[in-house]
Amino acid sequence: MARLAIHIDGAYVGKLAENEFQAWFDYEKLSSKIKLAIAAQTQEPLDLIRTYFYDCLPYQSDPPTSDEARRFGRRRKFFHALRKLPNYSVREGRLEYRGEDSAGAPIFQQKRTDLMIGLDMVLLAAKHHVTHLALFSGDSDLLPAVEAAKQEGVVVWLVHGPSHTYANDLWTAADNRMVADRDFASEIIRRG
Repeated sequence: MARLAIHIDGAYVGKLAENEFQAWFDYEKLSSKIKLAIAAQTQEPLDLIRTYFYDCLPYQSDPPTSDEARRFGRRRKFFHALRKLPNYSVREGRLEYRGEDSAGAPIFQQKRTDLMIGLDMVLLAAKHHVTHLALFSGDSDLLPAVEAAKQEGVVVWLVHGPSHTYANDLWTAADNRMVADRDFASEIIRRG
């Protein structure tokens, strides 16, 4: 039986859901939708071994402001809810403060998340735990992991937003692609 792991770049998917659809996604439905779409295209039974979700908790200064503490608590609760889903793993990076831009707005940078995505993809592929990997991201930093997984014989599926939201070289490197457009999102938008 074919085996699938799904890797979700939480920051990318969160921005896509908010900016393109003004909604939040149901991540359990998202995993199921990706699995079913791949199974339909490959016309073979497909076992989803795990969905990996990568993101950072919001930044908190020392001591945190009440707004920072509130955002941090909401996000921690969200991560906890994801961890309760069947076969879900949440992998946390770190959000670091990098100063302010010319308008005085704070600059933050995610650390470790891309590396964790890449390592997980390559380890699963090299150990032959999967035959298919689905990557929901648009970040070209993940290109080496996609290429390494393909060298191990794994079929890589890229799930991405509209054309202006992903790197062309990542799109080209993937074996197959799935666009998270309005039709795709309509089935996974969280209600209520």
